Amino acid sequence: MADKNRPDGTGETGRGKQHEPDIRDDDLERRRRELEASLATRLPNRLEGKDDAKAGSAAGYGQAVKLSSEFIAGVVVGAGIGWIIDRMAGTSPWGLIVFLLLGFGAGVLNVMRSAGVVAEFGQGDKSRSDRDDRK
Repeated sequence: MADKNRPDGTGETGRGKQHEPDIRDDDLERRRRELEASLATRLPNRLEGKDDAKAGSAAGYGQAVKLSSEFIAGVVVGAGIGWIIDRMAGTSPWGLIVFLLLGFGAGVLNVMRSAGVVAEFGQGDKSRSDRDDRK
């Protein structure tokens, strides 16, 4: 049968008998400070404060504009070349279709290179950090 001193006892309501917490507030505060110090050593470039967070979001917007413009430029240049070839050779719409697809592929490749996912032309197996050190 259920214990009458506990809230799960039949006919009992409320929170029941309160037990003393095993972990005190000062112990939690000490552990939180230790964790914060440990994280600070692992993440030294962490953004702190609202001004830094705004600067980080502005940098994120800048990166997004850069990547999207590189993609759009690849597609537009490919479409432009295809349109010019169609006008000169009279092969409409095949030049436009082929070069539009090539421009799309070039745009995706440029975005991946800018994001650091793919090595730049002629870099081979060198890591991104090696390239950043030389700049």
